[in-house]
Amino acid sequence: DEPKIDIAWNSAVDEILGEESVTGLTVRDTVTGGTRHLDVTGLFIAIGHDPRSELVKGQVDLDAEGYVLVDSPTTYTNLPGVFAAGDLVDHRFRQAVTAAGTGCAASIDAERWLADLDATR
Repeated sequence: DEPKIDIAWNSAVDEILGEESVTGLTVRDTVTGGTRHLDVTGLFIAIGHDPRSELVKGQVDLDAEGYVLVDSPTTYTNLPGVFAAGDLVDHRFRQAVTAAGTGCAASIDAERWLADLDATR
């Protein structure tokens, strides 16, 4: 409800305009295909508002919003050998940098899980 902020749902930025800094955008409506020009001095592109967990639905536990449940602070899911990270588990921050961090944690958890599996054989 801030008049200076325009949230462009179902939109894709086709072009960022400006030489030294951002001066405008060409935005395409992903539903209708129509485009519009916006005069702006900056932009923030938000991603990850939908966890996109359809691939694992019915295989690992999800919460009511579709985020994968993990045994925090690890990235372990309820399915042994399956780890989740990034936008699949992050309700709060939903930023690329935090997704990268939890991705790193998942790779370490997976490495340790495999090492433990080898040790029991």
